[in-house]
Amino acid sequence: MRTVEQLLHVKGGDVWSIAPQETAYRALQIMAEKNVGALLVMENEKVVGIFSERDYARKVILKDKSSRNTSVSELMTREVVYIDTDATLEESMALMTAKRIRHLPVLQNNRLVGIVTLGDVVKQLISDQKFAIRELEKYITGG
Repeated sequence: MRTVEQLLHVKGGDVWSIAPQETAYRALQIMAEKNVGALLVMENEKVVGIFSERDYARKVILKDKSSRNTSVSELMTREVVYIDTDATLEESMALMTAKRIRHLPVLQNNRLVGIVTLGDVVKQLISDQKFAIRELEKYITGG
């Protein structure tokens, strides 16, 4: 079984973040520039929350707030769920499904080393399954 650490080696460990006092508008700009659906909210190199497209949709648009005048700290999800690098992809998928989240920061020795998304995990699991099927077909056909 592939681990989260192995996935990070493939996709990279880039983590995009924003300060809690920045505006939701600035967060959306960064998310668009980086083509990501969430940013970690960092203060003094510590994760204090996560801000996602879902937070924006539910806490700005639906509540008729202005993204230019609302701080990330007012909107962010404060309870951040993490996973360790030695967890399997299946464990990370199960955790994201149970918690109904799509972005999972990754820790190694209590240090942030990356972030994986549900899309990253599904893509890798499908790739692994395709490889296993090809290998089984080769075995069965003697090729």
